[in-house]
Parts: sequence; C-alpha cells; structure tokens
Amino acid sequence: QRISMQKVINRGFTLIELLVVIAIIGILSSVVLASLNTARLKSRDARRISDIKQLQIALALYSDSNSSAYPTALSALAPTYIGVIPTDPVGAGAYKYSALGTGASCTNYHLAATLEDTANQALSKDIDAAAGTACTGATADFTGTDPIFDVKP
Repeated sequence: QRISMQKVINRGFTLIELLVVIAIIGILSSVVLASLNTARLKSRDARRISDIKQLQIALALYSDSNSSAYPTALSALAPTYIGVIPTDPVGAGAYKYSALGTGASCTNYHLAATLEDTANQALSKDIDAAAGTACTGATADFTGTDPIFDVKP
C-alpha cells in the first residue's frame, strides 16, 4: 500500500511545469489582445468613414430641398434628412464641418473625421483640402491634411 500511495503523490505537476504553462498562456493572451486592439482601431475608422458618407447623403438631400444651399451646421440635418447626427466612436464629439461660400450664401461644404490609423488607404483617396472661406454663421474651415479624412460635394 505504501508504494501505491507514493505513485499517486508523484503524479502531480511540478512547480516548474505549472510556471511554464502559465507563461505560455500569458504570451498567447498578449498576442491575442494586441490583435484585438488593431481590429478595434480599424473598425472605429471604418465607422468614421461610413458616418462621413451618411452625412454626405444627408447634405445632398438638404441641398436638393433648399435651392442648392447647405446648412451652416450639421444639426440642421436632423431629424428630417438624417435620423441622428453621428458622432465619433471614441466620444471625441462631432465630426468637423464647415459650410463654405460668400456672405450668407452657403454653396459648398467641407466635412471631415480624424482617423486613428495613419496608414488607412482611405487617406489616399480623400481630398486633403486647404481651408476655404466659411459663409456667415458657419464655423471656420480647417485644413484636411492627413490623418484627417475629408470630403467635399
């Protein structure tokens, strides 16, 4: 009986074996976590680009209904032309918008979002516009240099 008890006691894991397994699990979890962070960053940027495209559609609808004029602020679009004005996914607030034109005539606009991934391919397809002249009542225009994804009509 004594020999069989020793065999049972010796069948457990050693401290070294347990530490090695814990270290391997730690390394694997850190690799997975790093991949998840990259995926989250890309998904936030994809949402920003999608939001900008939705706002462009709402601005086009507004322009069609208002003699080719654009609003001085995005808030004028809701709820008639877009249900809710989208905001940045990380809580950075509203997207950049400036109505452009002369005097009270807003005949153009500049719309943008700042992307987190500076290597995003969408940055090579945007307009990178210089600041223009804002119409009366609109916020001052901005420069659309990267990492800002900016569009105009």
